[in-house]
Amino acid sequence: MARLSMRSADIKPSPVRDMLNVSLRPGMISFAGGLPSPETFAGLDLPPPPRDLLQYGPTEGEPALRAKIAEDLAALGLDTCADRVVVLSGSQQGIDLAAKLVIDAGTSLAVESPAYLAALQVFRFYGARFEIIDRSNPGAGWAETPPSMAYVIPTFQNPSGHCWTAAERQAMARACQANDVILFEDDPYRDLVYEPCDRTPVCAGMTGGSWIYQGSFSKTVAPGLRLGYLTASPDLFPLLVQLKQAADLHTNRLSQWMVLQYLNDPGRAERMAQVSALYRRKRDAFADALTRHLGNKASWSLPPGGLFFWLTLGDAVDVEALLKRCVERGVLFTPGSHFLAEGGASSTIRLNFSLAEPEAAERGLAVIAEVLC
Repeated sequence: MARLSMRSADIKPSPVRDMLNVSLRPGMISFAGGLPSPETFAGLDLPPPPRDLLQYGPTEGEPALRAKIAEDLAALGLDTCADRVVVLSGSQQGIDLAAKLVIDAGTSLAVESPAYLAALQVFRFYGARFEIIDRSNPGAGWAETPPSMAYVIPTFQNPSGHCWTAAERQAMARACQANDVILFEDDPYRDLVYEPCDRTPVCAGMTGGSWIYQGSFSKTVAPGLRLGYLTASPDLFPLLVQLKQAADLHTNRLSQWMVLQYLNDPGRAERMAQVSALYRRKRDAFADALTRHLGNKASWSLPPGGLFFWLTLGDAVDVEALLKRCVERGVLFTPGSHFLAEGGASSTIRLNFSLAEPEAAERGLAVIAEVLC
C-alpha cells in the first residue's frame, strides 16, 4: 500500500505470540513459550501503593528502583550507577530501543545462531543483515569489516541453554573493544541457575568501548508486570533514554513500585533459592522423561540454568510436519528453524520445561515420541 512506510512491508508475525494463542486452547500441553511456572510468581500481597504513582513519572523510572537495580548491577562488576539505569516496559523494549539506535537497512549485526527469535524479529524489521558469532573465535574477520553491534545471551542462552565459559566471555569483550563494536548483552535468565558456572556479565569486562546490558523481572517476579531494565556505557545511555521518551514516555509506575517491594524484601535471596530449587527438580524430571521417550530419537545437553532444552532430531525429520501432527494431539513446541539467523530448515526443536507439570510433561513427550515413530 502506497500510504505505508517501506519498513512496514517487512512486518512479520511473531511465531512466539502465535504459539501463545495456540497454547491457550483447552487441554493443550505447551513446551513452546518461555513461560515461567506460576508457582514462582512473587507474592504481591502488598499494601495500597502511594496515590502519586497514578500520575505521570520520569522516563528513566522511579529513582528508588533505579538505585536498587544499580546497586545489584554494580555487585556483578558492571560500571554503572542509578543515573545510568532506565526501567523498561519489559526487556523486549530494550531490544527495540537498541535496534532503533544502531540499525539502518543493511547494517551488519553479529548474533549467535541459534538466537532469541523475538530479537531476530526486531533486528530484521529494522533491516539488519546478520553475521554469525563463533564463540571459539569471536571477532574473526572484524578487523576489516566490523559489525555495528553484537547481540548475545551468554548466560543460559535462549534457545540452547548454553552458558559461556569465562574464557569465551573475556574473548568477546576484547573483540568488541578492539574493533569498536557495540556489545549488547541480554541477561534475563542469570538468576535461574542449577549448576555451578561462570555468570559474570561480558559487559563487566568492557573497560572501554560501547555496551548495553539489560535484564528482566519477568522470570524472577512475574511476567505480567512487564518490567525490565537497561544500563549502558555513558556514550549510549542518553540516546537510549531519548528513544524511550518517544516510545512510551515512562514505564508503568505501579509495576515499578511492586518490583521495588520485592527487591527490598529481606527474604528475597531465600525465595530465589527456592525458585531455583523448584526449577532444578522440574528440569531433572523433564530430563528423565526425555530419556524415557526420546532417548533413541534425539540428542540434547542438560541445561545448567534457564528454562529450555534444545533437542536435535534425525536429519530426515520434517519438524514443521511433526509440529502440525503434535498440535492435532494437543502438544506444542517451537521448531528450531525459528531461531536461526541464517534461516533455512533445521532438525532441532526447543522445549520449555518450566510451565508444564511433570505428569503433563510426561504425556506431552510421549506424544512427540509416538508421532516421531
